[in-house]
Amino acid sequence: MNKKKPDISITFCGRRFINPFLLSSSPVSNSAEMVERAYAAGWGGVAYKTLVSDRIPITHPSPRMHPYHCGQMRLAGLQNVEQTTDRGLKPNLRDISYLKKRWPDRIILASIMGFSNDEWAELAKACDGAGADMLELNFSCPHMAVEGSGCKVGQEHELVEKFTATVRKVTRLPLVAKMTPNLADMSVPALAAKAGGADAICAINTVKGISEIGLDDWVPKPNVFGKGAISGYSGPAIKPIGLRFIAELAMDKRLGLPLSGVGGIETWIDCLEYILAGASTVQVTTGVIHYGYRIVEDMIEGLSDYMTARGIGSVEDLVGKAVSRVHDTGKFDVKRQGSARFDLERCVGCGQCYIVCRDAGGFALEWDAAKRRPSQEPDKCLSCMVCSFVCPVDGLISFEEMPPGWKRRPTVTLGAKPGRA
Repeated sequence: MNKKKPDISITFCGRRFINPFLLSSSPVSNSAEMVERAYAAGWGGVAYKTLVSDRIPITHPSPRMHPYHCGQMRLAGLQNVEQTTDRGLKPNLRDISYLKKRWPDRIILASIMGFSNDEWAELAKACDGAGADMLELNFSCPHMAVEGSGCKVGQEHELVEKFTATVRKVTRLPLVAKMTPNLADMSVPALAAKAGGADAICAINTVKGISEIGLDDWVPKPNVFGKGAISGYSGPAIKPIGLRFIAELAMDKRLGLPLSGVGGIETWIDCLEYILAGASTVQVTTGVIHYGYRIVEDMIEGLSDYMTARGIGSVEDLVGKAVSRVHDTGKFDVKRQGSARFDLERCVGCGQCYIVCRDAGGFALEWDAAKRRPSQEPDKCLSCMVCSFVCPVDGLISFEEMPPGWKRRPTVTLGAKPGRA
């Protein structure tokens, strides 16, 4: 008997998505030709690259991007100084209209950014007329060259509320406010957006950073003819930051708005983690830059297989399932303790665990040079588990809870008198 395929469609702001996977507003969603190829690959929607008025022409720096390679991992991060669309408003509006007619079952979020109150209203009305399903309000770009735009607005909650309210007055389309991570507490601007009439929150945009500095010329990358900048950084390295903000927003009972998660997503596991943290939809850019639009096939298959294996009928049943399990560290049960356990039958004798335990752990390991194996004193183990992080054999070192009443041996300071720590 064939199992019924799980339903990975989802409702977000009253609109039905065939799946929760979207292109984010970025270089990967810059034209109808690009978006159409993404739709054909299986993406459920798109946050179209941010539209602006034609009053201030946008010219991108050259070069506009720089990769961050971490060890053997290519494109662990991406720094860019690209701004909003440079294609002009009318061509983009035509593209939105074309896409909506050609692909009526795919959802288009038209991302907009005004440089004045009037421009926010004009852009909203123009995108509504072009057939967009929703509007994404870009309060978050970290490197806009135009004063009073991007994350500078997102860091001023009065402006977030004002511009959201301006857009709310001219359209009935659902409004998704995109937040900047370049602040301490995202709840403040998110609540301001809600007060202005936002229907959902999107988080995060890129994180301000410097990915690399040239050692010959001392110029931060990308090197734009001798000048660098602190600008937007994206990719797998920022996923923990994105998950943190989504979880915090999901836990804030004052907000109560649906969430769209962005930041470091490349696999179906990344997508699922954002969904479990509270996001109903997820958006991707750097993953597409690294692997192409085809990664959505893995996302669809992986999420579907996971749901089938667990007997979960609808992806909506997974949204926010991890939120109740996120606690302040003061809530941890510190009476329960554990220790690292070693499967020495699989040990390859590299000695990494021994080195890290002595240099960053509890001095719980000794080294048998003849056998090339560690030997452990469990009652000295801090259960930090850093030994398992550096071990090249997956699963060789695991965490094991110790029996009730077990106590860790206190660390003795060198030179201390016997019996005194």
